[in-house]
Amino acid sequence: MQKPALPANEQIRLSELRQLALLHTEPDPNYDTITRLAAAICEVPIALVSLIDADKQWFKAKIGWDLCDTARDISFCAHAILQPREITIIPDSRLDERFKGNPLLTSDYPVIFYAGVPLLSKTGNPIGTLCIIDHKPRNLSEAQISALKDLALQVENLFELRRSNLQLQEVEQLLTKKNEQLKKFAGTVSHDMKMPLANMIVTTDILRAKYAPKLDAQGIDYLSYLKQSSFSLSDYIDNLLSYYESEELQVKNLEKFDLHHLLEEIIDLLKINEDYIINLPESGIELHSSKSAVQQILLNLITNSLKYNDKDTGIITINCVEDHAYYYIQISDNGKGIAADKLDSIFDLFSIASETDNKGKKGNGIGLSTVRNLVHSLGGIISVSSTEGEGATFDFTIQKVSA
Repeated sequence: MQKPALPANEQIRLSELRQLALLHTEPDPNYDTITRLAAAICEVPIALVSLIDADKQWFKAKIGWDLCDTARDISFCAHAILQPREITIIPDSRLDERFKGNPLLTSDYPVIFYAGVPLLSKTGNPIGTLCIIDHKPRNLSEAQISALKDLALQVENLFELRRSNLQLQEVEQLLTKKNEQLKKFAGTVSHDMKMPLANMIVTTDILRAKYAPKLDAQGIDYLSYLKQSSFSLSDYIDNLLSYYESEELQVKNLEKFDLHHLLEEIIDLLKINEDYIINLPESGIELHSSKSAVQQILLNLITNSLKYNDKDTGIITINCVEDHAYYYIQISDNGKGIAADKLDSIFDLFSIASETDNKGKKGNGIGLSTVRNLVHSLGGIISVSSTEGEGATFDFTIQKVSA
């Protein structure tokens, strides 16, 4: 019996095999299907997808064969990969000098006929074979050889798909790690900035109260600008913290609450004046969900409708219906609306639909991203439609949960 030689590029070949992380993995129906087809087309009892490791050959898929692996020294496939561009066909192994005395010829599954197509990596290195076996001498027709080669290509495609998926997983893990670092950094910086900002606001008031008689009008304006800027930065930090908290929200505290009552609380909180008409849902609906999350969603959307309304009389209409699985809530207004080229990115972090609000303040593009995260945490989705100059409509769903 001849032991199979090692390919010239053995170390690279082994490295590519192990990068696939296929050895000793669970059965995969995609590979199993290919072995069944190979056995049926070539009319043999055994078909295998064999991977050649340093000391063993291991079978990723098999039909008509109970062994999980064999020593590489007795492997027929280890001989086949020495000719990576050709199919190896052995009509009768008992007549082949390479296999005389090979224990596989006298086992419970004697390998008399063998045909193996090398399975190549993307760089052309053979990492295994798609092979078929019979317990008696035989030959293959040209059509069967062609079909076996085609099936081997499909196995190689599965290899490449797996390799791509593994690379994507690595990238995803790296991005997740970087995102966690960014969240930690943003949270730490935001918290550390809150106290100095509060001190700036208090100090500004002290300066105004103590030194106002000594300051001219321009000095007073500077203090007002400093205080307003401090408040704007404080709001920005609060919104940023809310965004990152909403990304990690796990809805646990579920409760039953009346939507009408919640909306009335929000309207009282916002102190909406007579320049706005708020139309509430015609019929009351009791929700079973996270009240705090729903409240923040509604508060953000209604606040935006107020801030970006340019009409003499602003109108905000809120509707809600339900079915067996979801609550459907809609908030529409007659405000500035959203430009068509902004609609696709409106929920992206730091995306701004309008340069300034009614008071000339510039938004920070965090609120709607927070809303989207909260809606997703409640098992729902959110969308927007708008005609610029006529208003915008936000529709979102909340998944129902059992009591």
